[in-house]
Amino acid sequence: MKTVVAPAHRLAGMLLIECLVYIAVFAILTGIGFGAFYLCWDQSRAVVYATDDIGAALRTGERWRADVRSATGLVSVESVADGQIVRISAKDREIIYRFTGAEVRRETSTSKNSELLLSRVKTSKTSLEPRAGVTGCRWELELMPRRPETQLPLLFTFEAAQIKP
Repeated sequence: MKTVVAPAHRLAGMLLIECLVYIAVFAILTGIGFGAFYLCWDQSRAVVYATDDIGAALRTGERWRADVRSATGLVSVESVADGQIVRISAKDREIIYRFTGAEVRRETSTSKNSELLLSRVKTSKTSLEPRAGVTGCRWELELMPRRPETQLPLLFTFEAAQIKP
């Protein structure tokens, strides 16, 4: 006995298999798309963190340069066990920058409160460079990356000279 399958039933079975293949392809493409989206999202957050760190370092460096330029007395650098202390003599006060541990702090002799300027500092080194009639100051700073896979180190060099030594 021979069974006859109607052509309409055969086509319906093929359409169901095609729909399952399309759903599988759609699921794979959606998974790849979400993976790419989250990778870009993560990288954009890393860029935001880096720009925040760069902005904070530049603001701190400009403040340090302004303090050095406004110095009326001597600028001195002391090495301590865990970093450096820079003393800047101004008109009516002394400004102290402490580069200790992984942070940079600023305090004045008039208010004994220290202000945290930068955290996550990897290295910080200040040096005095006597030049023709003025004393130049150089501050080299490196920040710790927030992500271990960061390839580009955040290195900064600030230079300033006293206007009136």
